[in-house]
Amino acid sequence: MGEVAKASARQEIVRVARLLEPMKLSRGKSGNVSGRTSRGLLITPTGVAYEDLTARRVVEIDFDGNVLTGTLAPSSEWRIHADIYRARPDVSGIVHAHPPYATAFAIAGISLTAVHYMIAAAGGHDVRVAPYATFGTKELSVHVVRALKGRAACLMAHHGIVATGASVEAALRVASEVEGVAEMQFLARTIGHAPALSRTEMAIVAAKFKTYGQPASTPPPRRTASPR
Repeated sequence: MGEVAKASARQEIVRVARLLEPMKLSRGKSGNVSGRTSRGLLITPTGVAYEDLTARRVVEIDFDGNVLTGTLAPSSEWRIHADIYRARPDVSGIVHAHPPYATAFAIAGISLTAVHYMIAAAGGHDVRVAPYATFGTKELSVHVVRALKGRAACLMAHHGIVATGASVEAALRVASEVEGVAEMQFLARTIGHAPALSRTEMAIVAAKFKTYGQPASTPPPRRTASPR
């Protein structure tokens, strides 16, 4: 990754990190954001309020946690990010956050189910709960990587969520969708019943998601002059 691209990646991490609280995905200094680089990853520093975060303060580390560029210590959860990137070449952006509804399910040890088809944004028919381990430990990252198998997100028992994507922005979107499904599942259970869509239906949804939206190669419509 060249210096121009790396500078842009730092700015994107700052932008996404500053969205966590307005989007009700995390509060205060909690949570962390990272993006893959050719040498390792860029990640938010530990203990820095997001309103004080700048591109220069984003830390670059290798997959063993060694600081490559920057003067601050990386997030205490750097190991989760590094181990996900090691295990998942398809992932280039990660958001770890503590959204209230998804975290409530994580505390209760209850997986999210296909109460709404948008759970497919997380890669399947459910979002699993990774067992609890102390934050920042290798044990926790092992649990998380396992819970993410075949998925773009997982819950972390008594902790929060991890969302992944092909970019930092994509990971943020996954985190938002997971929290949305968690809120719907919570409210449906409060009413009394939260039935899940069938695996067959979710397979159909997953197939439709592959072609959802505008094709990347589709150019914008061209304006033509009105005949005179």
